[in-house]
Amino acid sequence: MKQENGTAGRVGSENTEARPEPIWISRRTRTVLLLGGLVAVMLLVWYSPSVPIMLLGGFALALVISFPVRALSRLMSRGLAILVSFLILAGLAVVAVGVLVPILITQLISFISNVPDYATNAEQFLRDLLEPLSERGLLPVAPEEFMATLREDLLNLAQDVAQQILGGLLGFISGTFGLVLTLFGMLFVAVYLLTNIRSIKANYLLLVPARRRQDARELWDAFAFSLSRYLSGLGLVAFIQGAISAVALFFLGVPYAILLGTWVSITSVIPYLGAFLGAIPAVVLALFESPTTALITALVFLVIQQLEGNVLTPRIQGQTLRVPSILIFLAVIAGGEIGGLPGVVFAVPTMAVLRVLFDFFRARLRTKS
Repeated sequence: MKQENGTAGRVGSENTEARPEPIWISRRTRTVLLLGGLVAVMLLVWYSPSVPIMLLGGFALALVISFPVRALSRLMSRGLAILVSFLILAGLAVVAVGVLVPILITQLISFISNVPDYATNAEQFLRDLLEPLSERGLLPVAPEEFMATLREDLLNLAQDVAQQILGGLLGFISGTFGLVLTLFGMLFVAVYLLTNIRSIKANYLLLVPARRRQDARELWDAFAFSLSRYLSGLGLVAFIQGAISAVALFFLGVPYAILLGTWVSITSVIPYLGAFLGAIPAVVLALFESPTTALITALVFLVIQQLEGNVLTPRIQGQTLRVPSILIFLAVIAGGEIGGLPGVVFAVPTMAVLRVLFDFFRARLRTKS
């Protein structure tokens, strides 16, 4: 017994010696250290913008894949479910790159080569509209002069657009390595979050005082459900809209159906405005086929928009946001003015986060009498 007590005493003394000596600092010093850390993080983001892109992209990817991981975890271990989910994602990416991308490139090249023919047809169509107005004296200049001015303006616009596209293409080619590195970083962050989510959640809860841990857990669950449901549902709805649009345009005889369907999928991530942006190119190209085809195409996109708003989104995403439509619309406009296209894309997820915070604090904040 004495030997055991002696051993226990030595172990206890070793544990005591191993415990680090606290370094006491003042509140002002702690505040300075926190501000210094915040400034360091801001400088890191400023000089290395790929880091926040990797973090946000990986976070979004982890939220999207969390749904299949959660479903597959009922049939297999979580690690195997994560592996299967990423293998499915990689398979879809390979199919897209190997099958869809060549078709899109072929249709895009064909469209660019046919732009002069479309311009000639548009010019003739516009001339037919202007001549009756000129005969009645409603046009301030002759149709030929008006068309010449319009042609010059369109040529300047086309040159500017071509230069921007060429510059963007050269920038894309020169930044291919950075793009690959960013995508790898997003994938790494997503894998890390999915495999370590329990320890991350446990450490997050340990940072909160014990009496507030239940509230912190509810806030975590609300964020995870709202964002993952919105992002995964958004991707699925965008894919369905693009597929339906491509099939419909193909049967209507509108050229470049797959290219236009892909454009619809891309623009569908923008609430309200995306439906119009996705439909305009298809209706314009259908107009070159015939006015009847253009009218039917417009009606088809109207039906698709109603299908998305009244069937697909409610069933797939449910009432995830629970935000009035006018607030979402204003958030999209404000996001576009503040951050351009990225601001438009992130406007609705930001509203989802604010909605969760509003519900959380509304149920808990009280005013002292």
